Amino acid sequence: MTGTEQLATHRRDFGAWGEDLAARYLQDRGLVLLSRNWRCREGEIDLVVTDRARVIFCEVKTRSGTEFGLLSETVTEEKAGRVRRAAQRWLREFRLGWCPVRYDVVAILAEPGTSPRLQHFEAAF
Repeated sequence: MTGTEQLATHRRDFGAWGEDLAARYLQDRGLVLLSRNWRCREGEIDLVVTDRARVIFCEVKTRSGTEFGLLSETVTEEKAGRVRRAAQRWLREFRLGWCPVRYDVVAILAEPGTSPRLQHFEAAF
């Protein structure tokens, strides 16, 4: 395996670890997991959960440092647009077109040698 392939594998594993952490966090707060890593041509949704009043589409961002910005700055307008379009597809696919929705971000900072810090931004975009 080349260095580039190893880095890509590490990033995927790191991202999956963050999604596991975020899913547990949300479920511990009473949310029900509906989908994980749901993909369509419009994009991917990391986590889809519900609080039984609405469907919540969650973008999970896991970082090992802040050199690329603060946790609160993790989702660009472009990414938010892709998530919204994918969410509309998800709602059509599951026949929930007129269901109330919310778009959240769960940001995790996992710096080496420290416990991970998780921030949940409700209605982030």
